[in-house]
Amino acid sequence: MTTLVKARYIMYLTGQHNDVPEPALVSQITHVAIAFMQSSTFNQANPSTWPFFTTVEEVRSKFAKGTSIMVAIGGWGDTGFSKAAETETSRKLFAKNVKAMVDSTGADGVDIDWEYPGGNGEDYKQIPNSDKEWEITAYPLLLEEIRAALGASKVISAAVPGLRRDMLAFTNATVPLISRSVDFLNIMTYDLMNRRDSVTKHHTGVKLSLDAINAYLENGLAPEKSNLGFAFYVKWFKTDPNGNCPANIPVCKTVLMEDPETGADLGQAGAFSWIDKVPVQLEHSFNRALEKGIYDKQQGGHYYWDATEHIWWTWDTPDAILKKFPLIVLQKRLGGVFAWGLGEDSRDWSHLKALTAGVEMHHLGPDKVDKPEATSALTYKDEL
Repeated sequence: MTTLVKARYIMYLTGQHNDVPEPALVSQITHVAIAFMQSSTFNQANPSTWPFFTTVEEVRSKFAKGTSIMVAIGGWGDTGFSKAAETETSRKLFAKNVKAMVDSTGADGVDIDWEYPGGNGEDYKQIPNSDKEWEITAYPLLLEEIRAALGASKVISAAVPGLRRDMLAFTNATVPLISRSVDFLNIMTYDLMNRRDSVTKHHTGVKLSLDAINAYLENGLAPEKSNLGFAFYVKWFKTDPNGNCPANIPVCKTVLMEDPETGADLGQAGAFSWIDKVPVQLEHSFNRALEKGIYDKQQGGHYYWDATEHIWWTWDTPDAILKKFPLIVLQKRLGGVFAWGLGEDSRDWSHLKALTAGVEMHHLGPDKVDKPEATSALTYKDEL
């Protein structure tokens, strides 16, 4: 076999950044997931309205004919899934309401963003993982009910964690059950460094992304149901001034970034998209990062450590995006890719263009693409 099937090419469209470029730039996108609708809406007895920042019809008009328009339910900090999964009755109610929403809005399917079944979500300091162990077995059952309600013609996907420490509900016992109910999983191979860490790493690097993909494949997920995630945003973290970073880069000790008792953000880390205004206090450091950033060939990530302000910057350049296709997507024969999120790249669409070029590379198949050691020569077509 020398070629792969046509890749799924998925974009999240967010309420925070809902710009869509000219049709030519999105002509190859196969699925759009509009984010987010709150999961608690579907726990109500008979909801009749579906609060959202846009409509499926409006979004559909901005993409090529045949693009699947989906509604993403949940997101970071969303709290309704646990109640939904609790009993057979609650699961059936949730699924019934999902079907009602899909029928009412005309959506082609749903993306389930429970972050995360089994624990380690935003509330992990308030509700211990031991109180959420039951969710590990309930999660596949909830997906099963949603599939039963929607039938085979609708698309069901789920956004799933990219760090092994968060994959509590994704074991060799549960992944095959989950896979039966979904068309594909969006593996969130970004935010792989966050404020729970104590040393620096690439938040969407090749090595950590490969580890995430391997974790799901090892537990029974078929490669063709696996999508690799890309981030259209930058992350930064404060490093310890006494951590001897110059001797250890790219692994550097950070300052304490979250309250150890409450999990609250201590303001020592953050993120912003390519279209966002850079926070004033970070402008000079970020400009240095853009000018002097380098690619770590061992770990596979673009970064810069600001020795003056003790800030670690981690992001994907367009070239770093392209490198992931031979190194991950083609090597593992994955079914597709996705990005968070489309409008986040609306400054110049350069990351979108690179991702589209990578998808075209996917269509060639692994035998027609340069070997991983030659990926530094890869370019993308700026005229896309």
